[in-house]
Amino acid sequence: MRIRRARVAALLVVLAAIAAVLGHQWPASPFSTAASPVDVPRSAHHSLRSEHRGALDEADGAVPGGTTIFDDQVPGVANLDPALLGALRRAATDAAHDGVRFLVDSGWRSPAYQARLLNEAVSRYGSQEEAARWVATPTRSAHVSGDAVDLVLPAAAWLSRHGARYGLCQIYGNEPWHYELRPEATDHGCPPTYADPTHDPRMSQ
Repeated sequence: MRIRRARVAALLVVLAAIAAVLGHQWPASPFSTAASPVDVPRSAHHSLRSEHRGALDEADGAVPGGTTIFDDQVPGVANLDPALLGALRRAATDAAHDGVRFLVDSGWRSPAYQARLLNEAVSRYGSQEEAARWVATPTRSAHVSGDAVDLVLPAAAWLSRHGARYGLCQIYGNEPWHYELRPEATDHGCPPTYADPTHDPRMSQ
């Protein structure tokens, strides 16, 4: 009996040692620390609206996962400015040859949807001033007017290299996913980006 207990005790010690080694070597969870806004690889609006997706309706501009720039049945795509949508579709057709799909994270939004995003941003970032770096008011937002689109990163990265030839330009340095139409870019290249929306004169007009 003593020998059996000793063997069991020894086995438990070995198992504990193995577990300690594995626990030390196991990589930390990618969700173990909160990322700052500049570390977030996708639209800040995506993370904000994901928390309340059930309360948002496609009719207000909520975009289902997997939506492409060709999905006319989705109001967030269909209600974009026709010139912007045409440029995006021309770019997407060419990008497909490189294996890149133009997936939409956010497009047109209703004023109510934009207001909700702004309220959530204030709660998330702690102040109206900080929230303004990420979400415009309904009366200023290019999304509400249908003049902006947020693209999932592979498409946004493709446009960062080729967008000017279609007149599609990144507008804000802190939002590499946010694109708007600048027709003059086809001849002169895209203008310099604003650091964030608070530096955009349109936001204070």
